[in-house]
Amino acid sequence: MSAVSLDLDPFAEEFLAAPYAHHEALREAGPVVLLAPIGCYGMARHAEVQAALRDWQTFVSSRGVGLADFQQEEPWRPPSLLLETDPPLHDRTRSLMNRIVSLGALREVAARWQAVADDMIARLVARGRFDGVEDLGAAFPLAVFPDLIGLRSAGREHLIPYATAVFNAFGPRNAVFERGMADAGPAMAWVAEACRRDQLLPGGWGMQVYEAADRGECTAGEAERLVRSFLSAGVDTTVNGIANLIHAFAMHPGQWQRLRQEPALLKRAIEEGLRWDSTVQTFFRTTGRETCVAGVTLPANAKVLLFLAAANRDPRRWENADQFDVGRQSSGHVGFGFGIHQCLGQMVARLEMEVLLRAMIPRVNSINLMGEPRRRINNTLHALASLPVEFRAATD
Repeated sequence: MSAVSLDLDPFAEEFLAAPYAHHEALREAGPVVLLAPIGCYGMARHAEVQAALRDWQTFVSSRGVGLADFQQEEPWRPPSLLLETDPPLHDRTRSLMNRIVSLGALREVAARWQAVADDMIARLVARGRFDGVEDLGAAFPLAVFPDLIGLRSAGREHLIPYATAVFNAFGPRNAVFERGMADAGPAMAWVAEACRRDQLLPGGWGMQVYEAADRGECTAGEAERLVRSFLSAGVDTTVNGIANLIHAFAMHPGQWQRLRQEPALLKRAIEEGLRWDSTVQTFFRTTGRETCVAGVTLPANAKVLLFLAAANRDPRRWENADQFDVGRQSSGHVGFGFGIHQCLGQMVARLEMEVLLRAMIPRVNSINLMGEPRRRINNTLHALASLPVEFRAATD
């Protein structure tokens, strides 16, 4: 059986601005589709997407998780040693990073992060109206994450523009990419400098990577690239994860009231937010060999676009999948990927969301939209540029 061909460009700006409007058509067209405008295959159903993410031998990451095939063209930057490698190299670098990005390490900073969150939320409640992206979604990660890595203070404003450019580059070289790269030069230069050993503060996760290099667990060059991985994926994704969750609660006030009444649902609410509005919408894989998916034959050396966000709202997997429900059991979502390449920093993102919600539940009675949210178009991320909201103080 051959894949159904669709005249649908998932990198057209109208698609990127409102991707959920197209996901049902992608899922219903079949388990595998041919995306004619970009000349690659696509999968949007949960079962097939999750299976592909798990099967790294067939759906290869080391040839690039963007549209470009690294066997056919030179990468625009050195490939990520985590996201864009396969075993055995991936096993070595991931094992090293897992020892640094550990639950124990996060427990050490949890109380400090909670204090920062408590203070930030108290100030926003007193203020009333604010921008949920700039004043919360971006402000909190930038207040805690760079210190965790051990970045110096000057220049941290470059972190979000840098990550924006990185995620734009996973798509085609379209107008979205060109606009993102036009202003990215200073951010790229700052990150290249910030990842050097002599720029990192002692005790941070960045310096710990170099100390692993001292022990022979990686080379000094690999250490620099691994520190860069923290900065590529550890900020902008969390900024939008927080902003998307605040947006979800503003659109579903009953769900916020339920969480306030049942704070034990806090972790379920975070997972539901990640499922319902996935920050990372898509990633590519390349078939390392001919394979058959749900009766559809895919040739070797084919690019396959995995629609993570569409999979996360697949009604074959979840009942009333388009509804935001903080009581839902959302385990199995692919918002952080799945399998050996799932997001290294997912525990960091979850902790940031957790301390913010813990600060909000006793202080915020309601979350109200005070204007039309504005999207920041990105080839990979579902990002908000602005989210005008109001926190009304709790009186109980």
